[in-house]
Amino acid sequence: MTNKNNPSMNRRNFLKNCQLGMAGMALPSLTNNAFAESNVRQPHFSPKVKNVIYLHMAGSPPHLDLFDWKPELKKRTGQKCPAEFFDKSKSAFTKTTPLLLGSPREFAKCKKTGIWTSDAIPHLSSVTEELTVIKSMTTDQFNHSPAQYLLQTGFSQPGRPSLGSWVNYALGSENNDLPGFISLISSGKLPSAGKSIWGSGFMPSVYQGVRCRSVGDPVLYVSNPKGVDKNLRRMSVDLINQLNNIQHQDLNHPETLTRMKQYELAYRMQDAVPEVMDISKESPKVLEAYGAKPGTGSLANNCLLARKLVESGVRFVQLYDWGWDFHGTNPREDIRGGLTKKCATMDRPVAALIKDLKQRGLLDETLIVWGGEFGRTPFREGRTSKSKILGRDHYPGCFTMFMAGGGLKGGMSYGSSTPLGFKIAENKVHVHDLQATILHLLGFNHEKLTYRFQGRDFRLTEVHGHVVKGILA
Repeated sequence: MTNKNNPSMNRRNFLKNCQLGMAGMALPSLTNNAFAESNVRQPHFSPKVKNVIYLHMAGSPPHLDLFDWKPELKKRTGQKCPAEFFDKSKSAFTKTTPLLLGSPREFAKCKKTGIWTSDAIPHLSSVTEELTVIKSMTTDQFNHSPAQYLLQTGFSQPGRPSLGSWVNYALGSENNDLPGFISLISSGKLPSAGKSIWGSGFMPSVYQGVRCRSVGDPVLYVSNPKGVDKNLRRMSVDLINQLNNIQHQDLNHPETLTRMKQYELAYRMQDAVPEVMDISKESPKVLEAYGAKPGTGSLANNCLLARKLVESGVRFVQLYDWGWDFHGTNPREDIRGGLTKKCATMDRPVAALIKDLKQRGLLDETLIVWGGEFGRTPFREGRTSKSKILGRDHYPGCFTMFMAGGGLKGGMSYGSSTPLGFKIAENKVHVHDLQATILHLLGFNHEKLTYRFQGRDFRLTEVHGHVVKGILA
């Protein structure tokens, strides 16, 4: 018997039993407890979509060279920027009056949808019937980290739960063997704001995104070390969680339960993750459509993995692709050849993802979100204004994002900016409005989805945000 009034005696007795168990004594398993129960929770109302694939182009694509065609700006290329449009205090690197810069790209208008696309994205041009292009996005931040925090967590400083964590907290996962929220990285670098933009902030860490890799083990240490088989791993997890359970009874700390749940999930992931993250079993036709190559790391591979993950029940998949900061400080950042090369790594797989989801009947229940953290200036970046390389500075005033999938009016442009691209002309959409709309499509009233912390109720959109009803089907 254990002494309930003496926790240390409980632990000594328990450890003695553990030693007996390792010698062959049968140990109670935790696999049938609450940790193995379904994690699915109910939304506020019937949702339009079940899953989200969010493609964040870290650094922010030059929207004026991809989707927002400005013929008047093109005519006035080389002229000084009108004084009323330039505020050096709100520009990252341009401190003297800059020169206007129209797009050097060739644009074409889809006859059926009326959506403009440039020659940098020929594959996305072929799926405009599925796109909802928002040309009136705006944000409050003009530097990368604060803008990424605001877009991904609803607040411009670290410490808040990410969008994926809110969704994971609200809905849970449809697959008990996989996390509800997975993040994938491509192009070799983390976003400027780092790992915290898929973190859980003040929520229990069980809701944070699990970062998976497309090269090597999908998750670090997912494979058992030599000499450890599945049964021994099961026994180890049971022992650790029984110790954690004693600690929880003593201290009642919520992170202890989180740790126990994570151990259980990690055990189940050892079987599920390698299978779902293996793209080598896809048909040559599918691999070719995405431009994916098994054994390498790329946005193409991650787009294909995103389809496999939502197909397997993962609720929220976040793709971060670094390298979209087109200042023009080197040839890679030139909005001509540099943008052509960068878009070649994105255009084909993203278009293939949309087509693949539709062909499999998954697009109606999946929401795709694409874009950066802010826009790019309608003028030349100050540091490179006399260079042969063309680049643009950060611009929070207006930018373009697109969505596709369930609950949306496909094949439409929403909102617009003024002829020179400096201001929103109609249907302004703040990043909080985007967040409210994403939650709405998942079946949640963003004002009622809250988490209590330090004595008050927090929400993703803070005290802001309106659902963008004009894009809803």
